[in-house]
Amino acid sequence: MKVRRQLLVVGASLALGALPLATLASSPASATSPNGTIHYMPTLKGSGNGNGNGGGGGHHGPKSSNLYYHGGISDGGSVAIGVETTPKVYLVLWGSQWTNNDPSGEAAILQNFYSNVGKSAWNNTVTQYCQNVAIGSFSCTSGQPAGNPSNLFGGVWSDSTTAAPSHPTQSQLAAEAVKAASHFGNTTAASNATVQYVVATSTGNSMTGFGTSWCAWHSSTTSSYGDIAYTNLPYMTDAGVNCGANFVNGDGVTLGPTAGITIVGGHEFAETETDQFPNGGWLDGSGAEIGDKCAWNSATAVEPFNFVSYPVQPLWSNAAVGGAGGCVQSY
Repeated sequence: MKVRRQLLVVGASLALGALPLATLASSPASATSPNGTIHYMPTLKGSGNGNGNGGGGGHHGPKSSNLYYHGGISDGGSVAIGVETTPKVYLVLWGSQWTNNDPSGEAAILQNFYSNVGKSAWNNTVTQYCQNVAIGSFSCTSGQPAGNPSNLFGGVWSDSTTAAPSHPTQSQLAAEAVKAASHFGNTTAASNATVQYVVATSTGNSMTGFGTSWCAWHSSTTSSYGDIAYTNLPYMTDAGVNCGANFVNGDGVTLGPTAGITIVGGHEFAETETDQFPNGGWLDGSGAEIGDKCAWNSATAVEPFNFVSYPVQPLWSNAAVGGAGGCVQSY
């Protein structure tokens, strides 16, 4: 795998490994590394919002500036890729550790979530962001918008032939995402131009820093199949309240012990849709993405997707509050 070239990086950059993950958690939500930029979702404690103390729906979130377009990432085609215009998400259950070992039922929750999130009012928020517009644009009167199709779930793969590393590195996670692209038959740059892979690890099996500094992250890597966008999604209930178990929203409603699975999974999913290959898509001046600005927000709620309800956080909408921007649950 080769190191990707970024067209533009906004905000402070940190060398992964040069600072402890605890330091990264209190810094901007991205960090550079040899394999591509990582965007972290902080733990509840590290977000600065607390239980239900973030900005509410329709009000300003933790950062005031709106998202703007960063020019996209060229992958050899005629349009630099910044968003997923026809998104497709694939779920990878990585490692033999998943076999008969899913105490929270996370595999089924994730499959159902990705199967039903398409066409939802919640995910429609991403459609206000686009590519093929001028760098620095805050809105899309032209360009190619991020999509919200009903059939965006591409499928699930249980890669259980061998055990996944107990504490996988970024390079190992990236390699698994490339392996998944091959498994699903996405072996060209064009076939991966609007795709993301969620690499889910089993209980007790996660990258160092999970649950103490961050809950999940997304990144990208280059390969012979083109650029590959992927998410590192550990077994969320292992982190307990730090990553959303029994999260309490602004009305004092407890969202349940498994709430973090879809709160965090949805956060990374929407961020990849709008910043597929970091940092070429939509970020604010501090490097925060559509999910970062509303993480652990008081407006987090249970939303119905295709008659099935899931806890999800709000997403940042530039169009909210008359264009001033805010955290919303639908668009």
